[in-house]
Amino acid sequence: MNRRKFCLINLAGIAAMTSRPGAYAATTAATEEGELLYNGIRLPRVWPPIGSNATLHLPSTPPYLTTPPATIPIDVGRQLFVDDFLIESTTLQRTWHRAEYHPAGPVIRPDRDWERQGDFPMASVFSDGVWYDPHDRLFKMWYLGGNRACTCHAVSQNGITWEKPKLDVQAGTNIVSAGDRDSAIVWLDHEESDPARRYKLFRAHREAADGKSANWFFQIHVSPDGIHWSDVIARSGNIYPRSTVFRNPFRKRWVYGIRKDSTLQVGRCRRYLECKDAIRDAAWDEKDRRWWVGADTLDPAREDTQFHPQLTNLDAVAYESVMLGLFTIWRGAAPEETGRPELNDVCLGFSRDGFHFARPDRTPFLPMSETRGDWNWGNVQSAGGGCLVVGDRLYFYCSGRRGSPGSREAGGSTGLATLRRDGFVSLDAGDREEMLTTRPVTFTGKHLFVNVDAPEGELRAEVIDERGEPMAPFTRAACVPVAADATKHAVRWTASDDLSALAGRAVRFRFTLRHGSLYAFWVSPDVTGSSRGYPAAGGPNESQPT
Repeated sequence: MNRRKFCLINLAGIAAMTSRPGAYAATTAATEEGELLYNGIRLPRVWPPIGSNATLHLPSTPPYLTTPPATIPIDVGRQLFVDDFLIESTTLQRTWHRAEYHPAGPVIRPDRDWERQGDFPMASVFSDGVWYDPHDRLFKMWYLGGNRACTCHAVSQNGITWEKPKLDVQAGTNIVSAGDRDSAIVWLDHEESDPARRYKLFRAHREAADGKSANWFFQIHVSPDGIHWSDVIARSGNIYPRSTVFRNPFRKRWVYGIRKDSTLQVGRCRRYLECKDAIRDAAWDEKDRRWWVGADTLDPAREDTQFHPQLTNLDAVAYESVMLGLFTIWRGAAPEETGRPELNDVCLGFSRDGFHFARPDRTPFLPMSETRGDWNWGNVQSAGGGCLVVGDRLYFYCSGRRGSPGSREAGGSTGLATLRRDGFVSLDAGDREEMLTTRPVTFTGKHLFVNVDAPEGELRAEVIDERGEPMAPFTRAACVPVAADATKHAVRWTASDDLSALAGRAVRFRFTLRHGSLYAFWVSPDVTGSSRGYPAAGGPNESQPT
């Protein structure tokens, strides 16, 4: 497994030394209260925050890490240790993990005539989307086919072996949407009440007017099955190429992530616009957009280019209790004569308010290969929907390009990388017993579960009160030791497994661990261990939106 290990220290303390806490939030008065989120975070009254592109290149810490809520509700989702939001104190070590490319990759190649049209053969997710549809019990993928000429569709039973069905949209092909395009997003909207609008397609497009190139915008289509799309039912305000859209279900908002080329210092970055209805509110005005995020001074330059990285794209999705952000970082261009595609790879960020992202680890999560001829020698780009939950693994799809002399963008295909469920970061202990104490939390569930890897070690848990005293019968001494490698394991005590007597009360959990790794914890309402969190783009065992 690919790992990068760090000592667990307070991220807010780092921010105080190296950056400005909550850069965008600085322009809103902390005393002006706005929406209360599911995790206890109180947004300011002015939202989204108003900021300046002049600050985009400087690292900033989300304000909820600088000043976390006094008590954190944990009813929504598995609780991940991707930042210090949940942690009051610990002696555990934090390790970041990156996905591993599946040996079957690439799983989609440009092997059809219509995918080989033009100068750049292409069968690549360019955001687009990969989802699991519980109605049909199929993995479904949309991808860019040919030289930006069409959107194609593929299906799979297992997420590894894919079929390109012959459909009736363009007879004998798997094309579902024709016409020139840049990036596109297909979103399976589980909260849509109209079956004819289950799927939504946001297609970046521009039209020539009087012989001149018009502005880019999203054409918006809807579909019951992701194959037969409506005519254009709405169009967005002006965008740049490589803009994207995502749904934030925690706040019931659609977010347009609009690419913007800013100053030379910042370069490619993003603007932010949120709305309640992505179709009805699509014709937004430019004044409604906010400066959002870019690459910053903590993003390392490649030694072979010394180019200051820029942010090409940001796809995002709700995973369990956080918004997971896939940041496509542009690290410059190799010499043209090498034939190597643009130097893009994908890093991770995590948000608990949907706007501010923490990025403690800048190591590429979906990296480029450094071997000429590999399918991902350059231009690695993320898929819309983020990831899928497949048993004990997360599936991440991404595109890459092989390149060749005289055709740098040639050979675009789609690969698969996998990661342990919740496996972005682990908190680790060796032979000596280490400890973690959470901040005060509240819950309405009954049963404590953990994602833990300690088959040769031991994990115990206890509940402590506001004075730091163990609360019988949920003490460390009464805890049945956990010695297992499981992404969902119940924690039990000898006298009682039912925490419902503590529901609504502010308590802390204290975990002790020896020779193992802890990835997540949550309090479930039932003995099956359901988390009530969001499963990103779904999966075979995830038939509900949460």
